[in-house]
Amino acid sequence: MADTLTVRTAGIATVQDLGRVGRSRYGLPANGAADQHSARVANVLCGNDERAPLLEITALDFACRPSTDILVAVTGAPADLTVDGAVRPQWEPVPVRAGETVRVTGIRRGLRVYLAVLGSFEADYLQGSCAPDTILGFGPALRDGDELTLRTACPPLDHPFSRIPLFRLNAPVPPFPTSWTIDVTDGPDRAEFGDTGTRLYDAPFTVSPQSNHIGLRLRGAVPRRVTQGEVLSRGVPIGAVEVPAGDELLVLHRGRGVTAGYPVLAVVTATGLSALGQVRPGQTIRFRHRTLDQAVTAHRAQRGAVDALRTRVRTAFDALRVPVPAPVGS
Repeated sequence: MADTLTVRTAGIATVQDLGRVGRSRYGLPANGAADQHSARVANVLCGNDERAPLLEITALDFACRPSTDILVAVTGAPADLTVDGAVRPQWEPVPVRAGETVRVTGIRRGLRVYLAVLGSFEADYLQGSCAPDTILGFGPALRDGDELTLRTACPPLDHPFSRIPLFRLNAPVPPFPTSWTIDVTDGPDRAEFGDTGTRLYDAPFTVSPQSNHIGLRLRGAVPRRVTQGEVLSRGVPIGAVEVPAGDELLVLHRGRGVTAGYPVLAVVTATGLSALGQVRPGQTIRFRHRTLDQAVTAHRAQRGAVDALRTRVRTAFDALRVPVPAPVGS
């Protein structure tokens, strides 16, 4: 029989990856991990392809138990990670023996935690991704007792001298503040807001409880259009900051529909989107204007840090003779 990872306490957890790249032309939302940076790092820490399936745990406590020895990495929002009651670090690989219980509790400051397993696990795919799509009814949330089939086991890991597991890989951990600063660039309809467009940057906005992976609703001093006429429905990017005729802003996230008809004042940058995936209802956001060059530079720096981490992981795994898993689908 295949080895499995059994869900003991599901909370709100789903199987995710980085989403459906290039499928907007078919009308499919991208979906995928809301915090793409944390998801990438979790997989890289386990030696996986960064696109491999992993678990996205939202807000509530989670627990699971493997039937074989595994290696896991837990990233994302600060939380309490334990293995059979022993405290273990986030943002580092953690060995788990067969039958031990992995618990993620007390998620705080951010909203989502990511749990990757060396070798990943089997998952169903739709249009090249295992990411859930609530509109299509694909990829339901996990339930207590669900079993995920593991692709690879990991031999027990000991430090060659002190005989204890040891990783110090210095993963790029982003900040998790109580008030967030989200970078944006100008949207296609910036000129339609005249001087009121600066309101986006003048004061904080509060995240409404009516927010999810499709988009966030923000309360605050909303900019107003100074032009008349309807906006035709058209394709909109992930991260579009829309201004409907009301007292809220809409910020579209990875589950957004591919077309919309509200004016787009700004667009959240790639690095800003990962931060936005961690913002909790009731927290405040300040938007910060960035040029396209600044946005690209920040994105390249973040991806460069992940690439450098991948090199350190490979070196550590080679020294400890940890088998590097084949990419999912190979």
